Amino acid sequence: MLVEFWSDVICPWCYIGKARFEQALAGFEHRAEVTVVHRAFELDPARSTVEPVLQMLAAKFGPRAGEMENSVADLARAEGLEYRLDREVGNTFDVHRLLHLAGERGIQQQVLDAVLHANFARARTLFTAESLSEIAAEAGLDPVDVKAVLTDPARYADEVRADEARARELGVSGVPFVVVGERLAVAGAQPSELFGRALTQAWEA
Repeated sequence: MLVEFWSDVICPWCYIGKARFEQALAGFEHRAEVTVVHRAFELDPARSTVEPVLQMLAAKFGPRAGEMENSVADLARAEGLEYRLDREVGNTFDVHRLLHLAGERGIQQQVLDAVLHANFARARTLFTAESLSEIAAEAGLDPVDVKAVLTDPARYADEVRADEARARELGVSGVPFVVVGERLAVAGAQPSELFGRALTQAWEA
């Protein structure tokens, strides 16, 4: 059974939602027959700069930004996730391109986990070729393949845009957004119990 998981790697709700989904999947009787595929979604595709996440949030939400981010951090930590507030935000198109490379190599989930951990747990930047290459290589991608992708903006660009076009067709306006068994959709970082029910219902259907 196919599970498609639309997310952005700088999205804290995707980080939390992925953990909750994986908890549900771990308890699902037919988990060995489930294939999870990452689908690209950019929260800010027009972004051309890199800045601290708290600075970005302050510009958007004003004085409430720090309190809001601390609340999200508490939710992440409740799921057993590490969560740093001194992260950066930037354009994630290259990260999504590398995740498509990882998909071809059969290690997409490992690379995605490494990217999320680097960003949220270690506050390592995803927005320089050097740092992103190191993270990808540590997760098992061949550095030669990584360099080939990062130095050729066309590599996997169509695949990323196809993911995003499909999201628009489905009416996705935010992430995480999960499609289970090509029939059931779950929007948002829902509790693991809800993800579990979606897995069961899709399997039975």
